[in-house]
Amino acid sequence: MSTPTTYPVMESFATVQGEGAHTGTPSWFIRLGGCDVGCVWCDVKESWDPNAHPRQTVEDMVADALDSGRHVVVVTGGEPAMYDLSPLTAALKAAGLRTHIETSGAHPLTGDWDWVTLSPKKFKACLPEVYPLAHELKVVVFHRSDLEWAAGHAEHVAAECERFLQPEWDKREENTPLILGWIGQRPGWRISLQTHKYIGIP
Repeated sequence: MSTPTTYPVMESFATVQGEGAHTGTPSWFIRLGGCDVGCVWCDVKESWDPNAHPRQTVEDMVADALDSGRHVVVVTGGEPAMYDLSPLTAALKAAGLRTHIETSGAHPLTGDWDWVTLSPKKFKACLPEVYPLAHELKVVVFHRSDLEWAAGHAEHVAAECERFLQPEWDKREENTPLILGWIGQRPGWRISLQTHKYIGIP
């Protein structure tokens, strides 16, 4: 008998997507433990150590997603692309669920995804082969220099890829006006706000 596929799961919960193109969409989030990118402003640093979180079988993860009643499953982290996600997405799609992922692009992307959010980070480079797979590019703006850095990444994604700038939460008061001014001069860019934090949900 084969050993069941398991992943380290920091948390899973029902919420609405708070960021990017699917803002407001009821979703089931699966936050995998493990990250080797190490953003200094990360708001879930407790996710970084994969050994700090219990491993769950794909079967149990899918059962929890179905029990939530949510049709969209968002796999995030940490950095979820550290793992081979093909068994997970195959099981989720077999259950009739939509598969979304958020990744920095620092690892090869595995699995069958209905939506790929690429959120590159300065701390570990995005792999060239991940850019054309992105449905949306979402860059967190921590410093003014991140605006032009984002524009550089946009040169590598597909023309139809949606493009967002998102103020880092602790610097939102100073960086939101910067983003609004910048996107006002550059067609195709939009602002993404962490709506879930504004309304006080996970």
